[in-house]
Order: sequence, then C-alpha cells, then structure tokens
Amino acid sequence: MKSNFYTLKGYKLKEKNNITEAMEDYIEMIYRKTRKNKYTTIKELANFLNVKPSSVSKMANRLKCLGMIEFEKYGKINLTESGKLLGRYLLWRHNILKRFFKYINGYKYNLKQVEKIEHFIDNDSLINIEKMLKKINNC
Repeated sequence: MKSNFYTLKGYKLKEKNNITEAMEDYIEMIYRKTRKNKYTTIKELANFLNVKPSSVSKMANRLKCLGMIEFEKYGKINLTESGKLLGRYLLWRHNILKRFFKYINGYKYNLKQVEKIEHFIDNDSLINIEKMLKKINNC
C-alpha cells in the first residue's frame, strides 16, 4: 500500500514549479524596490539580498527567460506584468506571515523565520491566517 507521505524534495517534484525559492526571493525584492523607483539594478539587488553581483546577473538571466523581468546587462531591471503579479503575491504572503509571527511572539519580528516559512505555506493557509488576524484586530 502506497503512503501519502513524501520527503520535502518529493513534494517539490510533485508540484513541478518552475519558480524556485531563490527566484521567489529575487522577485519579491525586485517588486519591493520597483514599487517606488520603477526599476532596480544588479548592484542594488546584490546589496539588499547580500549576494554577489555575479549571482544577481545569473538569476536575472533565468528570470528573464521565464518572462518575469526585463533587463539589459548592467542596466535597469523591471518586472513584467506576470512578474508584478507574482511579486505582489509574494510580498502579501511575506506581510501576512510577518503579522502572524509578530502577533504570536509578542510583536517581536523574526525576519529569518518568515523568510524560511514563506516558501512552504499554501495559499489557503495564508488566507485563513489573514482572516484570523482581521478577527483578532477587530475585537
């Protein structure tokens, strides 16, 4: 009899998602940076994500191939419409988890915890957490 349990890698393979956790981090940060300035740069992303500019360049090429961003080498980076949609969702997801953990941990914000968990929680759970937080705040 086959079990319903998988390893973490097994669950990932079942999803067949083209967007990795690292890609999500980049898209979320690009979305954060481009909401105000309309664009960001390789250097700026490297500084904010604490990675080398060469790593940002490699990821930018991968995201460009997936249709998430537009950029020229050493130029401005902009999200495409699909990149903006995903970026908006990723930032919403981050903010829901941030609010949730602040609530249960006495308003202490643990960025590391949110950054790790946000990649593994499903949309239904996020919606329910958001509903719960709204109920709590309205009391």
